[in-house]
Amino acid sequence: MVVLENVVKTYRRRRGDVKALSDINLQIEKGEFVVICGPSGSGKTTLLMTIAAMLRPTSGSVCVEQKDLYTMSIRDRAKFRAENIGFVFQMFHLVPYLNIIENVALAGGVASQSGGAVKANELLKRLGLAQRAFHRPSELSAGEKQRTAIARALFNRPKIILADEPTGNLDPDNAASVLGYLSEFHHSGGTVILATHGTEAEQFADRIIHLHNGSIDNSG
Repeated sequence: MVVLENVVKTYRRRRGDVKALSDINLQIEKGEFVVICGPSGSGKTTLLMTIAAMLRPTSGSVCVEQKDLYTMSIRDRAKFRAENIGFVFQMFHLVPYLNIIENVALAGGVASQSGGAVKANELLKRLGLAQRAFHRPSELSAGEKQRTAIARALFNRPKIILADEPTGNLDPDNAASVLGYLSEFHHSGGTVILATHGTEAEQFADRIIHLHNGSIDNSG
């Protein structure tokens, strides 16, 4: 489902270039739950955003579902991302002036349409958030915000979910809940790629990849 070949990402900085990814070669099969482990600054977020069609690599190719993402136009790439990829951010990235049901439906561009609201409400019920549907993000706990972010990621029925430190701001109980929902998506046939510096997600993983200084550590 995901194939990266010789992927390099270099950030240009006034004080010198920073190589965030160095010659990454990676293949992820459909239906895998892959955990990418590494300390802060190891390149985990850059790798996920590159796979998510959000960040063009400096060199190399990124293919998802046999589509070479960065040979596509910006418009086609955005359409492909919306139809195939769900992204869960550590900091939630919810729109503060929209209520929760509108935040979820926004993933389909239908925040104000009843059809989108119905679909969003169904997802909120599945994630135990029905009673919070008309609250704004500021009225939610961190765990509820992250479950809302998962509902948003699931809205378009993606084939793959990319999760960037999804439990980083959560207590152990809420972290377990979030990982449980991602595992449920995985067991339904979805592909999950989760980046973390912790170990909580490893029990759910089919495969663990260690990232160090922008490179995959194959030492063990």
